[in-house]
Amino acid sequence: MSLTAITDAQVFDGEKSVGVRTVVIDGGRIVRVGGDAPQGSEIVDGRGATLLPGLMDAHVHSAPGSLALALRFGVTTELEMQGMNTRENRGHITDDDTVADVRSAGFGITPPGGHPSELMPEGFRPKWDLPPVMPLMPFSSTPEEAAAFVPQLLSRGSDFIKFMIDDGSVEGHPGLPSLDQATVNAGVAEAKKYGALTVAHTLTVEATRMAAEAGVDGLAHVFMDQPHTAEIIGLIKEAGMFVVPCISLNASMMGITGSELADDPRVAARLDSAWDRTLRSSYNRYPQGRLDDVYDTVRALDAAGVDVLAGTDVSMPETFFGGLAHGASLHHELQYLVAAGLTPSRALRAATATTARRFRLGDRGRVAEGLRADLLLVDGDPTTDISDTLNTRAVWRRGTRLAK
Repeated sequence: MSLTAITDAQVFDGEKSVGVRTVVIDGGRIVRVGGDAPQGSEIVDGRGATLLPGLMDAHVHSAPGSLALALRFGVTTELEMQGMNTRENRGHITDDDTVADVRSAGFGITPPGGHPSELMPEGFRPKWDLPPVMPLMPFSSTPEEAAAFVPQLLSRGSDFIKFMIDDGSVEGHPGLPSLDQATVNAGVAEAKKYGALTVAHTLTVEATRMAAEAGVDGLAHVFMDQPHTAEIIGLIKEAGMFVVPCISLNASMMGITGSELADDPRVAARLDSAWDRTLRSSYNRYPQGRLDDVYDTVRALDAAGVDVLAGTDVSMPETFFGGLAHGASLHHELQYLVAAGLTPSRALRAATATTARRFRLGDRGRVAEGLRADLLLVDGDPTTDISDTLNTRAVWRRGTRLAK
């Protein structure tokens, strides 16, 4: 494959802006950052644009066509928090440069009848073909069951282990069967024996406390049931956990739709009618929530030095999963993070280098020599105006430029 040189673009390397650089791609890798374009290279003129690492959404649930949709928005990696794309099922995705790459928890550890069963309308069946190998359903009600499922999940191709700690109070289903502390503790302890990363679904302060006590590595949500206190922020910090706030999901839970985003012509041009309807809807299960409380919590976490990651909890093109669309909502999340008080550069880091580091994906997330050429070129400067991330000029996945 011939060399490609992206010239005269401002470069945000995943951690910081490094000024105007020439970035050279050879095959699927970045081989040079800086210097001149090698003779004979295909030149991509980056004047007036910013080159970023491909974006990463740290909380998704895949649907038919969703990985292709994500890539069209420059999201080159999605982290599936419940779904089918375990290692045994995604060989075709790994080598397909027309879709985003994916890592998956498989299915989360939850009791029979526990979350997310309450989100599905009665009789609902997802509209897609089943994968070659059905992921394991790790329903657990005891510490022994949770611990026994961990090695099975890992051997079946889960990239990390997820625990559902949810009593249904935020979703309008109080009393939902939920994991108790002993069961979470046992599952996390077993995962640590294998060196496996652990994440927890936590929408309340109490669930957050349980995850911290168990030693979970990261929270797949920020709590939304009450304002933060210095004590809970300190507990998260002391536990060394990362947090994927999913502000866009919390807003949807409060009845806030994504209509403003859907009206943006940069978004509308890339969505079909089903995703447009979904984005214009909302979950609307916790209208009593306050988005300002969520903003305050995220700002406090960032100020405390907790790693904040960008994720959305986007799922299927169904209005009961409303307010979200693959790819588009990751850009919305970046806007929400800035509204919460993060600088644009810190928000970009949350969708690139920080997520790659915390999910142990050392081959991506930065514009650096030797790493995957997962790249996004956008008009303007998103380190100044975060909405410029939607000004897509070009997307590369493993050095292959996505056709428009």
